[in-house]
Amino acid sequence: MQAVKTSLTSLLGIRAPVVSAAMAYASSAKLAIEVTRGGGFGFFHAAGTTSEKLREELGLARSSFPDIGNCPLPIGCGFIGWQLDAKEAESKELVDIAIEGGVQAIWLSFGNDLLRWIQYIRASPAYAGLVTKPLLFVQVSSVEEALQAITDWKVDVLIVQGNESGGHGAAAAPSTITFLSEVLAALPTGNTTPVLVSGGITNGTQVAAYLTAGAAGAVLGTRFLLTPESTYSPTHKAVLQAAKSSQTVRTLAFDDARGTNNWPKGIDGRGVRNKIVDDVLAGVDLSAVQERFKKAVQEGDPEYLIVWSGQGISLIDEIKPAKEVVEELHADIVRALQRSQQLIA
Repeated sequence: MQAVKTSLTSLLGIRAPVVSAAMAYASSAKLAIEVTRGGGFGFFHAAGTTSEKLREELGLARSSFPDIGNCPLPIGCGFIGWQLDAKEAESKELVDIAIEGGVQAIWLSFGNDLLRWIQYIRASPAYAGLVTKPLLFVQVSSVEEALQAITDWKVDVLIVQGNESGGHGAAAAPSTITFLSEVLAALPTGNTTPVLVSGGITNGTQVAAYLTAGAAGAVLGTRFLLTPESTYSPTHKAVLQAAKSSQTVRTLAFDDARGTNNWPKGIDGRGVRNKIVDDVLAGVDLSAVQERFKKAVQEGDPEYLIVWSGQGISLIDEIKPAKEVVEELHADIVRALQRSQQLIA
């Protein structure tokens, strides 16, 4: 299969301009490994992990690529800014372990002071003996953040997240295509930093469309939830398989239910609407909602679980290995780009 050449694929040495999102509590090193094996670039997330577990995940990744020697691991590790702030000492240890483990990239998102963590990552004592530093992927929710990330923070890769995205994101974010267009128009002339799009993307035709609009690649999250390698439970996956885009909703209700309202101002989450949302909107006492949620988690009740999902869910209905998903995306991207050439007279 022909490789797709963009600033992202050149930077990472990959064939397909496809990145799996660093999804907290849903992506694992195994998922990231298989995405990379398929020709894209995989991320896993460190949220809720321990230093021992993170070392295990990185050890698995290292053993999965026996031919790379001391070169960086061709996967990335993600961190959420406000979670790093909440437990600074433990967070620095996890960041250092990821760096020591040799990940090729670190993903940062949702922080009130991400620059602080960017500076820590770049000056980490964990670099002793390492030849290369991880690339910094930073996710943004506004044009102002995008300009700051590129011109002031000098990030290596920028991720613009549109309103269609599943999981957490800016409630006021524009659509993915509009956000990409606004960011590209605002960037300094001659910008070479790869700009990736995220939000509602599930197939290669969509990725190709964004490439022609100026993106260097696409981040997919929900598509990789429906893989054997995702840590989503069978119940969560069954809900996704049955869901339609019209059933997804942006709301704070899910965070109310699980007691995680620590996100920066303006951030909410998109998931499959269920009785959690109905109860919160109906004014049910919050403590009762939280008790029902805890019970649902124990019993696996799909009507009261949190199932994050982007708006592209209607286009997915089967569980496939992550490697196959990337290979299918790659083939579809190439075909779509080839078709587009026929539009030129």
